Amino acid sequence: MTDTFTADATRPSADQAPAKPATKPARPHFSSGPCAKPPGYDPAKLAIDVLGRSHRSKLGKQRLQYCIDLMRELLRLPDTHRIGIVPGSDTGAYEMAMWTMLGARPVTALAWESFGEGWVTDAVKQLKIDPTVIRADYGQLPDLTQVDWSNDVLFTWNGTTSGVRVPNGDWIAEDREGLSFADATSGVFAYDLPWDRIDVATFSWQKVLGGEGAHGVLILGPRAVERLESYTPAWPLPKVFRLTSKGKLSEGIFKGETINTPSMLAVEDAIWSLEWAKSLGAGGLIARSDANAAALDRIVAERDWLGHLAADEASRSKTSVCLTVAGADEAMIKKMASLLEAEGAAYDVAGYRDAPPGLRIWCGATVDSADIEALGPWLDWAYAQAKA
Repeated sequence: MTDTFTADATRPSADQAPAKPATKPARPHFSSGPCAKPPGYDPAKLAIDVLGRSHRSKLGKQRLQYCIDLMRELLRLPDTHRIGIVPGSDTGAYEMAMWTMLGARPVTALAWESFGEGWVTDAVKQLKIDPTVIRADYGQLPDLTQVDWSNDVLFTWNGTTSGVRVPNGDWIAEDREGLSFADATSGVFAYDLPWDRIDVATFSWQKVLGGEGAHGVLILGPRAVERLESYTPAWPLPKVFRLTSKGKLSEGIFKGETINTPSMLAVEDAIWSLEWAKSLGAGGLIARSDANAAALDRIVAERDWLGHLAADEASRSKTSVCLTVAGADEAMIKKMASLLEAEGAAYDVAGYRDAPPGLRIWCGATVDSADIEALGPWLDWAYAQAKA
């Protein structure tokens, strides 16, 4: 006998086959990047006066500066920190920081997911630095007490591919001699970040804002600026990485005078999302991410075949949430993801290719909690179908 499953019915056990749910998420976009657009998004709503104009025109510079101002306001970024739009998405922004500032001090690199490992590779193979590497397996966080803050420290605030984040900034020494380099692309706008502990932060619009790719954002604290103005790395720097001129910070970069030509359409797209975020009030994006993560937690708690890859709740991501599936291998996960996509119930929910087989559900602020809740019965259905 096949049980009919609704949100209010008794949930079938893992060995029962639920019927195909009647209700789908209104917006089944659960990709961890590029992420769902904000509710109510429509390209026709974008301001387009700047399109076809030079990014160095008065209007172009005004729109770029406005975008920077909105980010500063929503991030509650202190005046001591500069914020600039740079090429290459989060990867470009983080590599720009590494290439321009590393080499002055010893380096410690923390790696517990693929992007952290990527920064290790860059330091070792590209910059020829011999860093101290502190690793942990997917789902785990390294022992942060091992970090020597006389070193420059590379880390990921929120591991997009592992679902593991640092719990807070308390582990970053206030009296640090080295610089803290935070790859915060899945963290900004979803957590209240301690800017007094962060010297360098990077992110892209395509995560919590649901923006477009190709552009990164670089945030520099005063200690990072001091490093840039007092240290010249031994290796050559490509033009798109150069942040100083004649020994001084190129301030124009942090006032909308980008290093190279940005997509003004992507900038307007980001502005729309930032204005939407501003309408929610201070902390509105954080509250939405928290609510989405809580909704997914309830789904996991109610199913004995689902689990969190990050077992420790204190270090579990509230944006890129990685789930384990009992008995699943890579083929089964692909089958589940394909079934859900074919039904228009969920897009792009398979875990990252280098992570253990599992699901990955984006819970950032542009997702609606109602869509997370509607996803639960579809996961039941896809799991039963894939097992069969």
